[in-house]
Amino acid sequence: MIDTPRIHVVGAAIVDSLAAPSRLLAARRSAPEQFAGQWEFPGGKVEPDEDGVEALQREVREELGVDVQIGAELVGPGPDGWPLSDAAVMRVWLTVITAGVPAALQDHDELRWVDLRDTGELMDLPWIPADRPIVDALLDRVVPVEDLA
Repeated sequence: MIDTPRIHVVGAAIVDSLAAPSRLLAARRSAPEQFAGQWEFPGGKVEPDEDGVEALQREVREELGVDVQIGAELVGPGPDGWPLSDAAVMRVWLTVITAGVPAALQDHDELRWVDLRDTGELMDLPWIPADRPIVDALLDRVVPVEDLA
């Protein structure tokens, strides 16, 4: 059996504060067709000459037109992060915008700030299936247990 290298993808959980996040910037895909209309963490593929952090900063700049400060990683269940498919894995970091106003420039047709404390809107969005466990991990990290009672 030939061991093909996995595609490495990065994603940004863009929040309003790294210290006490209360809102998440979600992005709705416009393409490809199988993901159009579904929500995701903005990001993309890591190029051969980049590490994950460099790729994330580049991707967010290209897709949303903003610069971000990168915080803690939302560590996935595997050594390479979160499984997207048999061929791809994604690492996701909490980030905060440091310059610019986010706009849907590439791959998205809508951006929306979603409340992390009243999770109904966040959970009602049709997330790309591979991103949904990451949403759950984000909520586990940023919403105190007493707020969920």
